[in-house]
Amino acid sequence: MIWDRFRIDGRAAVVTGAGRGIGAAAAVALAQAGADVVIASRTEEQLRKVAAEIEAAGRRALVVPSDLAEPDAAAELAGRAAGEFGRIDIVVNNMGGAMPAAFMDTEPRHLEKAFRFNVATAHALTRAAVPHLLEAGGGSVVNISSAVGRIAGRGYLAYGSAKAALAHYTRLAAFDLAPRVRVNAIAVGSVATSALDVVMTDDGLRTDMERRTPLRRVGDPEDVAAAVLYLASPASAYVTGSLLRVDGGIETPNLDLGLEDL
Repeated sequence: MIWDRFRIDGRAAVVTGAGRGIGAAAAVALAQAGADVVIASRTEEQLRKVAAEIEAAGRRALVVPSDLAEPDAAAELAGRAAGEFGRIDIVVNNMGGAMPAAFMDTEPRHLEKAFRFNVATAHALTRAAVPHLLEAGGGSVVNISSAVGRIAGRGYLAYGSAKAALAHYTRLAAFDLAPRVRVNAIAVGSVATSALDVVMTDDGLRTDMERRTPLRRVGDPEDVAAAVLYLASPASAYVTGSLLRVDGGIETPNLDLGLEDL
């Protein structure tokens, strides 16, 4: 049955930024498809709630409060995952982000921080996990990029540049790690997470964003979680180095930050 190709029974996954939003939804989706899941973020209370959902799906959860911006955190996370579950098969690099800002308000240090937070952390965990992925017979790495890594809009200089770098990192890493480890990314559009609370609670802003989106709605974390499951599972066994768009069809940013000409 084709559905069987989406099952990941007996496999072990590591998901970063898993305390809420896309990371939490991806972790629960992987558990519902059969995987044990290591969930990491900086807030233990949030992780405990996600762990309860994983366990409700009949799978094991390992909660690892961690700041992956710290130099040794990625290796420690990979080591704990392998130690707890005996293997690593799937890595979801969901941690990332950067605040929007006008061009002249974006200092070089903001770019450096964005690249470190979105790209260097993903590489650190992937690199630490690769020996375990190979030992398990191969595996899948899924990086969460962004639509603004592909399209241009005002105010997204640091964030968009970093996410574009993550997308190309995905292509390069896919070549480096083929054929035993697949590496893919998802270019995520506007999704109803805490980052969009201001928009989702303002009828005018939300309606304008929906109007600017071809599918006429804001995404749900489970829209992205479904794509994560596809790329993590045998359903995508012939896919690597790809950037999967989950963005409602946008070709320009659907959130206008209202930045004026210089």
